[in-house]
Amino acid sequence: MKKVIVSVINDLSTDQRVHKVCSTLHSMGFDVTLVGRRQRKSLPLSKRKYATSRMFLLFEKGPLFYAEYQIRLFFFLMFRNAAVLVSNDLDTLLPNFLVSKLTGANLVYDSHELFCEVPELQNNPGKKNAWKRLERWIFPKLKHVFTVNDSIAKIYCEEYNVKLNVVRNIPFLSVQQSIQDATRSELNIPLNKKIIIVQGAGLNVDRGVEEAVLSMQDVETAVLMIVGIGDVIDVLKEMVEKNKLNDKVIFTGKVPFEKLIQYTRHADLGLSLDKDTNINYKYSLPNKVFDYIHAGVPVLASDLVEVKKVVLDWDIGDVVYTHDPKDIAGKINLILNSEDLLLKWKKNCKIAASVLNWEEEEKVLKKVYVEFLDKV
Repeated sequence: MKKVIVSVINDLSTDQRVHKVCSTLHSMGFDVTLVGRRQRKSLPLSKRKYATSRMFLLFEKGPLFYAEYQIRLFFFLMFRNAAVLVSNDLDTLLPNFLVSKLTGANLVYDSHELFCEVPELQNNPGKKNAWKRLERWIFPKLKHVFTVNDSIAKIYCEEYNVKLNVVRNIPFLSVQQSIQDATRSELNIPLNKKIIIVQGAGLNVDRGVEEAVLSMQDVETAVLMIVGIGDVIDVLKEMVEKNKLNDKVIFTGKVPFEKLIQYTRHADLGLSLDKDTNINYKYSLPNKVFDYIHAGVPVLASDLVEVKKVVLDWDIGDVVYTHDPKDIAGKINLILNSEDLLLKWKKNCKIAASVLNWEEEEKVLKKVYVEFLDKV
């Protein structure tokens, strides 16, 4: 079996895109190892068909963390004799690129976003320039590149004249169907209220979550369930206290993927309200949109190119064109009071899920990786 090492900088526990890629490669006959890091608050990993390795680092953030991770990852890759190295995002690319040159391993790059345009770098020109210089040096030399949607693929192609393969981050249809339901009582969800959900591992600034919370001041028939973690969680909790919304907003914290799906299935409406504040968000296609679709949950989305296209083309929800909490509340109230509309959208979600699933997306992935199986 040909060895593949897949690298990420996270702790592996919530990265469903990488898990799906590893599962596909394992099913093709590769010997797969996924490597990342273990943080002090990392959740235990569920049992997987492929091998995993989490490195414990002395530093968890800042320049010293990035430097330590690059060095540790380089030596991890260097002595494992892999046939294929898979780098996920720019923060793992340098060690993979160097090792591929030194060992002759095939290199595959999977860019989950426009890395140099993330909000965390916009207010730090020095850091942004450093990452951009790295990208400009390596990207034009890459032969096998994946990304998550057509818009991002077009931008990278025009900048670096490199062809990209688009594989959207869409759930396995079979895995979704295998997860058992849990009752509202078991999940501690109100029994007599409509449920609005916003979920994700990156509930950060400019994701529209603050406005979603404030909108609940004008929504009487539902509660907002916030499932996940992010930079704004503490701010959101303060907002809830200040505006006396404790009975309207529920925080679950970070949960395993299987439990996340159980929560999502009880929702009547899923929110995806990311803002068009930077080019990365403008062309994003959040995982949660497809999680909602597979759970049969209609979507209320912001006016972003890729998200709007999915929601309107498949007729599975509506779009709100401002981030004014009152406008959001007005849309929510209109939707939740329209039972026929909700029923139509839920039926359309099932139709969409039959096409928008990993079993279809992985066909693009397999066309590239099968070349490595054929090589001697």
